[in-house]
Amino acid sequence: MRFMIIVKATKDSEAGVMPSKQLLAEMGTFNEELVKAGVMLAGEGLQSSATGARVKFSGDKRTVIDGPFAETKELIAGFWIWQVKSKEEAIDWVKRCPNPHAGESEIEIRQIFEADDFGAEFTPELREQEERVRVQSEQLLKQAKT
Repeated sequence: MRFMIIVKATKDSEAGVMPSKQLLAEMGTFNEELVKAGVMLAGEGLQSSATGARVKFSGDKRTVIDGPFAETKELIAGFWIWQVKSKEEAIDWVKRCPNPHAGESEIEIRQIFEADDFGAEFTPELREQEERVRVQSEQLLKQAKT
């Protein structure tokens, strides 16, 4: 089972306040534990919503809304993608995580859909297409790292 672990933003993260050296070191150690356990597939911090944009869809119309966005508690400051055996295992790992922000923080855990979750609508042709896209995106990621 794969899960997206979502670190919620705070007023400080939205204001561009960088984490302390101590927190960066603690998160680095935690990430190493995740990798050694075979749990972490990806993980990144995100810049504040001031550097972002949203695209609103209404039928065929698209409207671009530039950041920053007002509802800090609804914003994401960072994420991980983990592969674990259960939601309970993901919860156990999150409980071990250093507090990602000074003061109160919130981390959300959301399961990622797998191909079989979509049933018959996800035809063999669509599965092949999805696999091609996955392979191509992995190749692009490798290229970007070099």
